[in-house]
Amino acid sequence: MFGATKLFDAGTFQLLETVKYSGDADNIRFDARGHRIIVGYGDGALGFLDSSGKKTGEIALDAHPESFQLEKTGTRVFVNVPDKKEIQVADLVKNIAIAKWPVTSALKNYPMALDEAHHRLLIGCRTPARMLVIDTETGKQTASVEIVGDTDDLFYDAARRRVYVIGGQGFVDVFEQKDSDHYDRAGHYTTAPGARTGLFVPDWEKLFVAVPHRGEQRAEILVYETK
Repeated sequence: MFGATKLFDAGTFQLLETVKYSGDADNIRFDARGHRIIVGYGDGALGFLDSSGKKTGEIALDAHPESFQLEKTGTRVFVNVPDKKEIQVADLVKNIAIAKWPVTSALKNYPMALDEAHHRLLIGCRTPARMLVIDTETGKQTASVEIVGDTDDLFYDAARRRVYVIGGQGFVDVFEQKDSDHYDRAGHYTTAPGARTGLFVPDWEKLFVAVPHRGEQRAEILVYETK
């Protein structure tokens, strides 16, 4: 079983390259500083691709990576590694792992968002359904907030100081950030069972939620205005 990353021309949508990995290619990010693509995959690695799709290296992790986030003003990448009950931290300049932070108050830490201005990671967990707030300077948990169940995506809206949590339980939770470690629920919006994947586009002021086909439930994309 292989994972793969496909590169397309953004103007023509022509497939330019297919890059195979050992398995389960998952989250993907663009590293603007390094001018490269980063893919989390397999039993534990972040793989690097250049703009042509050529593999240029990787950082080894201890287990399969779920969501990861890159600093814009620093050189670190933060990675959710739920099978190890950890957030693993690596340096993208040195290409080495530099820290492991335990995640113990809740398990199945899949989605992640970064509030870089306040030095906070927002971690979505499923067991129990909580959003954990982690100080990126110390690696310590500073808060825990009850959220919708079965989350797979969450996003931080820096302009409005909000958090959007998408859960397969069939809801989107919206939280207002009062300060670095306090969040008030501002909305609990119905989506559909199994709809746990989405995308927040700050420039468009929109949150997109993917609804899967299940029985008589049709597949569709729900669009929410965030302004």
